[in-house]
Amino acid sequence: MNDLHYRFPPASAYRLNRCLFAMKSDPEFLSRYLADPKTAAAEMKLSEDESRDLLAANRDAMVARGAHPYLVFMASLRVRMEREPSQFEYF
Repeated sequence: MNDLHYRFPPASAYRLNRCLFAMKSDPEFLSRYLADPKTAAAEMKLSEDESRDLLAANRDAMVARGAHPYLVFMASLRVRMEREPSQFEYF
């Protein structure tokens, strides 16, 4: 059973996943992130490597660190929706 489709995120990725969840779900945190991404990452106590990957929106690197793929996708989508609102249809 080592070839499970879904692997639970490791505890070491907790802060990164918490940050991604906040970006996805907390409009106030998302506003702070958009205004000053480095400070927002520091607020979540991300490591230097986690911050670098988050700021670069490096999906593969974040997932390799244990970030949940859904959170990576949704956080990225929320950022894009705020930065490029005309590119998205509201319904």
